[in-house]
Formats: sequence, structure tokens, C-alpha cells
Amino acid sequence: MMDYKADLLQRYWKYHETQFANKQALFDPRYIKPASPPVFTRCQAWRNVIINPNANLKEIDQLLDLVPDGERHKWFRSMNSSQALAQSVLGNLAINDSLHYLSEIKDDEGMDLFGKAQISSDNFAMEYKVNYLGEPHSRSTSLDGYVSGDYRIAIECKFIETEVGPCSHAKSTSKNPKPPCDGTYSMQGGKERCLLTERKRKYWQYVPQLFEWKSDSDLFPCPLNKNYQLVRNVLAVGVKPDGTVSANNGHVILIYDERNPAFLEGGDGLIAYEETRIALRKPTMLRKCSWQRIVQYLREQNILPWLTENLALKYGIQ
Repeated sequence: MMDYKADLLQRYWKYHETQFANKQALFDPRYIKPASPPVFTRCQAWRNVIINPNANLKEIDQLLDLVPDGERHKWFRSMNSSQALAQSVLGNLAINDSLHYLSEIKDDEGMDLFGKAQISSDNFAMEYKVNYLGEPHSRSTSLDGYVSGDYRIAIECKFIETEVGPCSHAKSTSKNPKPPCDGTYSMQGGKERCLLTERKRKYWQYVPQLFEWKSDSDLFPCPLNKNYQLVRNVLAVGVKPDGTVSANNGHVILIYDERNPAFLEGGDGLIAYEETRIALRKPTMLRKCSWQRIVQYLREQNILPWLTENLALKYGIQ
């Protein structure tokens, strides 16, 4: 992981020097070479998204509106941001009516990446909020990418992350060294085996219908502990707003950087993906594909060549 991140830092600073020469005022001076990636100032965070150099103001607004200020992650302005990478790739495809090309790509298992979904700019959204899993509005599942329709797609985008997304209620932090959950699905002094069920989340109402995990017995560890984000994505497409559940409603796509050790053999990201997929009653509800596979296809088809060129320069993705 250290070598992986060090290589990225080198690339970022070279990109900084070539693309933003004499524009140091755009960057937060607290983050300096070579210890940190370049970080834009808050008001210049939008520049972290790769934009067509020939785009007009309307096209730029279209692209940036896909992830408005209020939906940006805390570190969106860092060149390490997976959200900025996703907006650069998926967002530019969307505003240039080129998303349908993704339907021609195969996933890592050789299946059609988007299956039978009809993907276009008209039915695509970023940071799509799911409001039918019993979550409070401020904590609702937010999908990095979403394709609506009779067959739905949830897209989970990762880049330098060391894991896919564990349950925060069982995660120790410096501010909370003793979390409220011990990481098991069992009675821990409450009325339910899951603290989130007590808080009216509906995850375990639907999980047994889509996964082999049972909700009426103890599980050690809790299968949602390390796989929380992927499970929520599966529920987002497997459950409809009216509460009906079907494994045929859609699937989830995990997009990752194939250089990231977390998604190589033995990495936490790959383990979470495999555990979640194996547990699914219909394993094809979860698929994965690397950024490299997507960008290589775009380059081969000469789709948005300015984008693939900048992805190679900034991230080394080619």
C-alpha cells in the first residue's frame, strides 16, 4: 500500500506542475509535496474534476451539477478523492451522451457489466439517495452512481480506499475507542441483535430474502460488519420503494483500482466483495470491474480522448 500511494503522490505532483503551473493559489498551502497529495482550496474544489478543455459554461455546469457542493465528500478536494474520479469518468460520459458505451464492457467474470439495464444520460444520477430502508434522511444510503428503470444498477466507486465500507457502529476510532457494537450479530443488552434494527433501519428485514444470512440466530462476526456498504447497495436495487424484494430487480457494480492492494488477493476490499457475493442467493447481483478496464475500452474506441489522456496523466489509469 505504501508503494502504491507513493507512486500516486508522484503522479499527482507532476500533474500539478504541468496542469496548474503558476496557479498555487488554487491549492491549500497546508498540504505540501511530497508528504501529501495536492489539495484544492474549498472554493476551488471543483477543479479536481477533469473537465473538457473545450467545454462551454453550460457543459461545465452540467458536469458539476451531478455532484453539488452539499453532496461532496469531506476530502473531495484532494486528488485522492474517489468521488472526484467517479465524477470525472461517469459524469463526463453522462453529459456527452456516451454512457451507453459502458454496456459493451465485460465485468471481471466475463459477464456484461450492465446486464440488461438500459443505461443513458436520462436515467443516470450520481449521489442518488435511497429513502426506503428506514434510514434518517441525513444518513440515507447514497449511491455513487445509479441507473433507474425496470432493471436498476447501483455503482460503488473506490480508488485508494483500504476497505469497501464497514459498519461505523462497530468501528473503533480515537474519539470512540469503544463503539456501541462489538461486531457480532447478537444480543448486546438491547432488544434486537442489531443496533441498527433498534434504530428502525430495515436492513435485516430484507437481508434474509437476498442473502443466505439468517436474521433469527446469532452470527459471529456480523456479516454486515465489514461488508456494510456493499450490502446496502444490494438492498438499494433488490428492494423496491413499496417493500417488495426480488433478486431480479438489478445488480451492484463495484469499480476499483486494480493497483490497489486492498483489491488484490488477501486485501480487505476483495475479501468483503467475495464474502458478500458468495452469500447472495443470486451471486450475479454483485459484479466488479476496474477503472483500468473501463478506461482501456474508452481509449480503444476513441471515446472522449481528452478524458482518457488526463486520467493517464493524473492517476496513471490507462
